[in-house]
Amino acid sequence: MSPAAKGLKHWHEVIDGGSEPAALTNIMREEAVFHSPVVHTPQKGRPIVVAYLSAAGKTLGNDSFHYLREVVDGNTAVLEFQTEMDGIQVNGIDMITFDDEGLITDFKVMVRPLKAVNKVWEMMAEQLERMKAG
Repeated sequence: MSPAAKGLKHWHEVIDGGSEPAALTNIMREEAVFHSPVVHTPQKGRPIVVAYLSAAGKTLGNDSFHYLREVVDGNTAVLEFQTEMDGIQVNGIDMITFDDEGLITDFKVMVRPLKAVNKVWEMMAEQLERMKAG
């Protein structure tokens, strides 16, 4: 099994389980990097990557969320997703790079159309604030 295939298996288990921070931590390298569709600088380090992915799981990962297709090559997987947020159709891509053990080293999210990007930014900001307060 390739590193990406192994990593994807764990990724799907974690998101199916609700993207809990402890589970995300277990599939992430300490020096992982997250590239947000709404923050222009890469977010570096497991704690911040886990925070962003956990918040994304609570905002994007509603009942309408589903992956449309997956493309795997070597240590990289590209997953196209679709979901609906407040009546807005969101289409996007998760581009995930795994190390040789199948742990996430780099996670990039791209979202379209612009209306969806704005909705993701709004809802992610709210979720991250709630996580800080809680």
